[in-house]
Amino acid sequence: MENVSREELNNMTEPIVLYEVDGNVSIVTMNRPDKLNALNPDLKQALFDTLHRADQDPDTRVVLLRAAGRSFCVGYDIGNPKDPEKEKTRYDALRWHESLRASITFELKPWDMKKPVVAQVQGHALGGGCELAMLCDVTVAGESALFGEPEIRFSNAGPAIVMPWFIGLKKARELLYLGDMIDAKSALDLGMINKIVPDAELGAAALKFAKRMSLISADALYNTKLSINRGAEAMGFRNAVNVGVDVVSMLYAARTPEGDQFKEITGEKGLGAALKWRGDQFKA
Repeated sequence: MENVSREELNNMTEPIVLYEVDGNVSIVTMNRPDKLNALNPDLKQALFDTLHRADQDPDTRVVLLRAAGRSFCVGYDIGNPKDPEKEKTRYDALRWHESLRASITFELKPWDMKKPVVAQVQGHALGGGCELAMLCDVTVAGESALFGEPEIRFSNAGPAIVMPWFIGLKKARELLYLGDMIDAKSALDLGMINKIVPDAELGAAALKFAKRMSLISADALYNTKLSINRGAEAMGFRNAVNVGVDVVSMLYAARTPEGDQFKEITGEKGLGAALKWRGDQFKA
């Protein structure tokens, strides 16, 4: 057992995604706190399956999506640049397109569910984690929450370019071009989230919000959500997401000086050092 990591040991005893029911609310919890709920293949698949389970549960009307630990989700797990699976897709746009298409299917799960999904966000919601929070129907955040999509700093983007739909083109361009983070107050002002509560009250407040929503009849909730989604899709929402994947798959396969150096530092000194190296350049 001496060669087993703490994360692997935890996963042997506790599921990577937890599921419970409280009244008419299904509670789905990402449970990879040691990695700040970074999205690896196991977490992605388990979360997709558990959200599907919640959507099919006849005893509930609303889903609460939350995360264990100090952060909601820091995005896709990029900590091992020499991962064999990543090597298969490197510089191959078609393979990247296939991989990103699978990620889009995963991220759109809250949008595609018939039940409304309330996101409970603490700490960081970055990259794919920020996109996941936006694609939930309602987002309740702790006052110290931070949102952003910093992956452009190491020459990636998306894969779900949905921010313009939620906060408008001008501000979305700024955040997506620079990779800056914003605090909960800024996110609320932009319409990215619905409500801010003190960190210590976040769990209770998000559950109360979900329970209040669950007082509405299932038929009324489901059909209202479907109507809103179909309206957005009629305006081009889903086509825009699909086009985004087609475009950014070429970026993921491209080779850039910034991307190469980021990967090199990650491989030699770890992801934290690479993020600090790149982040420090934007502090001037």
